[in-house]
Amino acid sequence: MQRSTIVRAAGGGALALGLVAAGALVYNGAGEPADVSAETVSGSEAQLPDELLEAMKRDLGLSEAEAAELVTAEAEARSTDSELRSSLGEGYGGSWFDIESGTLTVAVTDDSAAKEVKAAGAQAEVVEYGEDDLQKLVADLNSEGAELSDGIAGWYPDVQQDTVVITALEGEEAAAKEFAAAAGVPADAYTVETTSEKPRLYADIVGGDPYSTGGGRCSIGFATTEGFATAGHCGPEGTQVSSQDGSGTGTVTGSEFPGADMAVVQADDNWTPTPAVNDYEGGTVTVAGSEEAPEGSSICRSGSTTGWHCGTIEAKNQSVSYPEGTVNGLTQTDVCAEPGDSGGSWLSGDQAQGVTSGGSGNCSSGGTTFFQPINPILETYGATLLTG
Repeated sequence: MQRSTIVRAAGGGALALGLVAAGALVYNGAGEPADVSAETVSGSEAQLPDELLEAMKRDLGLSEAEAAELVTAEAEARSTDSELRSSLGEGYGGSWFDIESGTLTVAVTDDSAAKEVKAAGAQAEVVEYGEDDLQKLVADLNSEGAELSDGIAGWYPDVQQDTVVITALEGEEAAAKEFAAAAGVPADAYTVETTSEKPRLYADIVGGDPYSTGGGRCSIGFATTEGFATAGHCGPEGTQVSSQDGSGTGTVTGSEFPGADMAVVQADDNWTPTPAVNDYEGGTVTVAGSEEAPEGSSICRSGSTTGWHCGTIEAKNQSVSYPEGTVNGLTQTDVCAEPGDSGGSWLSGDQAQGVTSGGSGNCSSGGTTFFQPINPILETYGATLLTG
């Protein structure tokens, strides 16, 4: 798993010198916009709702100007990453974004792809496996998952380290190695990490939330033209749901859990979809699209139990072993969540990223939370994200 650096980003400076978009990235919240602007090297400005700014400042340790600059840089990085993924084809090996330096790094599987990455203003690293090969190894582990030991918490491709990571409970490292061997994963293609507890789902049966399933409560993810997307573990197909006050009603028309953790709800006429995410301060954040953010990007979550919390994307295509069954294809973050936040919205900038699945820890001591990416939900059920 040797790797070599081909291109180093030129220039210093925090948060994005060379990655800042030429135009302004504007967030439309309720009421007056936040009086925040950060002058970047390209002369652009970024405006954020007060509530999102406060969450980023609190959870990421940023000033208002740094938060604004970061969001602008990440918007450009998302666009660059999407273009390179398409143009490089088999030469594309994955990507990640570094918040402190503001640089996008793209892994490549051959030297010839490095020039194109450099021309796009990103950093390139040559890797042995790359995203596609790592995903195949994860698929092999997924196939073996039916025989999973209780000591295995999950597994995912780590594109930054060019390896597959298998997470085991403390003292269960041998079980992880046996799992990898049974799946045919080479010994030099994976590493074992340990954790003190297995993830759990964040559905809550306490009741009283923006949407209720009758026997439990979850959070709405993102509005679609017909209703909304949410987590599959919140209810199977046919489940009747309602808004917190009961004035809005709907039916789960598609749901998958375990395997995935996705669902869509068909809203009745008394429940009107809007392209907005509740900020729990009396306003909303408008959703502009669902462009996928690179690994390492900042991300914020909205949930009915704990409100806004922010952090970073740590890994993608994570397989998580819940007591109820294994879920594949989740994204791992260092953001906290608690029961009742399940199904809630994840945003990078104004781009929808996914809906809360589960995790470990809480918002008092911190934790790890996984989300189901939004685009596979839309594709699976033929749903259309509502944007503003």
